[in-house]
Amino acid sequence: MTKLLLSIHVLASILVVGPIAVAASMFPRYARQTAGEDGHSVSATVLLHRICSGYAIVGVAVPVFGIATGAQLGVLTDAWLLTSIVLTTIAAAILALAILPGQESMIESAAAAAAAADGTGTGTGDGADTKRAAARLAGLTGVFNLLWAVVVVLMIVRPGSTTGA
Repeated sequence: MTKLLLSIHVLASILVVGPIAVAASMFPRYARQTAGEDGHSVSATVLLHRICSGYAIVGVAVPVFGIATGAQLGVLTDAWLLTSIVLTTIAAAILALAILPGQESMIESAAAAAAAADGTGTGTGDGADTKRAAARLAGLTGVFNLLWAVVVVLMIVRPGSTTGA
């Protein structure tokens, strides 16, 4: 049973967190291009946001199967696993409370700017605001990805583990 749980945990990590990391990393680049562009960059940002938000929901499986695996191995109180759980929680909070809302805000701003450009709405903000927001989002995404990289290293190295590395 442990091998099954571990396999599902690892597969979920790769197939769920990977696309979030890539899509979230690509989002700021396309968001910067939305200022004064046609609809292609806006469409790309919408798609990247959908990938991030959709996979974030499925991403709950990663810690669920991770904790189940840890329970089977009897390592739930090991420092490396507790540290991984804390870092995973921080990464999830950054995604849910900063990255996804930041993406939504940038998409809304791009839609308002596009509406203003074609005369159907009033524009808000400018290109400098978009670049600042994109830079902030890129930084947050970098922290999110770095946290996941540290978690992966902890899962492989398992410092102080008695189960072997």
